[in-house]
Amino acid sequence: MSHALKQVFNKDKTFRPKRKFEPGTQRFELHKKAQASLNAGLDLKVAVQLPPGEEQNDWVAVHVVDFFNRINLIYGTISDYCTEQSCPVMSGGPKYEYRWQDEHKYRKPTALSAPQYMNLLMDWIEVQINNEDIFPTNVGTPFPKNFLPVVKKILSRLFRVFVHVYIHHFDRITQMGSEAHVNTCYKHFYYFVKEFNLIDTKELEPLVSVCW
Repeated sequence: MSHALKQVFNKDKTFRPKRKFEPGTQRFELHKKAQASLNAGLDLKVAVQLPPGEEQNDWVAVHVVDFFNRINLIYGTISDYCTEQSCPVMSGGPKYEYRWQDEHKYRKPTALSAPQYMNLLMDWIEVQINNEDIFPTNVGTPFPKNFLPVVKKILSRLFRVFVHVYIHHFDRITQMGSEAHVNTCYKHFYYFVKEFNLIDTKELEPLVSVCW
């Protein structure tokens, strides 16, 4: 592993503990299948496609957890530079500001600093993906009707992390020599959400110039 990738995968810099799949479960096997297709050097547009015979919700669930882990790592590498002082507003340049809303403390969209937003976001996603009623782990347990709406919300919010990192912290990623890794991760994310229509095209506009 290159020094740059070691920096990206430095466990001390992980923003949240990695969520793992239990060996022997269907999700673990799907996770291995997803990793194998990536490691085989397949075109990312092909790698994200649903494997024959697999259930789409299972495939989507595995990728949501994987993207959470990867984006966690990416943000962890720049989190020391994303402070209340440097990023008092969670934004993607002057055109895009993201406000936080949840069912508890912030019932109305609220302007927050980027680090505050990121902490709330990662906490919220962890709660969703650890909730067996939304992300069932037992084979044969059906996914709830609200599974895809929750997934779309998770992915659209994770996309905002990419927006913030690309627009406000990409110089740091470049200094570390990790831009190729971050670009590949973003491409993988982008092709996946497009393949399964999980984020509105309008929401993807802040990074339209990154879409090679």
